[in-house]
Amino acid sequence: MRVITGSARGTRLRELEGRDTRPTTDRVKEGLFSAIQFDIAGKRVLDLFAGTGQLGIECLSRGAESAVFVDNSPKAAALVRDNLRAAGLDARAVVLQTDALDFLSRTPERFDLLFLDPPYQSGLLEEAIKCAIAFDILKQRGIIVAEHPATAPFPVPPPPFYVGRTYRYGKIAVTLCHKDEVS
Repeated sequence: MRVITGSARGTRLRELEGRDTRPTTDRVKEGLFSAIQFDIAGKRVLDLFAGTGQLGIECLSRGAESAVFVDNSPKAAALVRDNLRAAGLDARAVVLQTDALDFLSRTPERFDLLFLDPPYQSGLLEEAIKCAIAFDILKQRGIIVAEHPATAPFPVPPPPFYVGRTYRYGKIAVTLCHKDEVS
C-alpha cells in the first residue's frame, strides 16, 4: 500500500497484521481519489475509523490543509502515527485514539471532507452519518465519502445533504454525499 500522488508520492504505508482492519484496496482508492481530486487542496479532513490512515494521508499528500484521524484501536492509532511520520505529514495531522461516535458528539471542529469506512455490518456507517449531521460536523459544500458493501443501500440523509454518485468496485461501493449550500 503506497501513497498515490502528491508530496508523499510512493511512500509505503504499513498495515496492521490480522483481520481487524480492512484497508481500502488500491483500485478503490485510485477511483475514489479520481472522483474527489479537485475537492482536497486546502481542505480540512476527518478520517473516521482511520485504520491505517491511508485516506487522510493521501489527502495531506495532495495538499489538504490538515487532517484528524480517529480510531478506537490503540494499535491502529499508533500505526497511523507511524505512517504519518514515514510520509513526512505528521505536522499537519492529529491522531486520536477514541470512539468515533463519541468524537463526533463532542468536537467543536468542522470539516470539508469526512471519510467513513467503518467495519461492515456493524451499523456504524448509519450511526456516524446521523451523528455527523446532528452535530453539524461538515462545512457548507462538505463531502461525506463512505465505503460500504455494494449490496448494502446507502442511508440517504435529509436536506441539505444529497447523495451524489456511487462508484462500484466488485463487492465494494463508495458513495459521495454532499452538503448543499444553505440559501
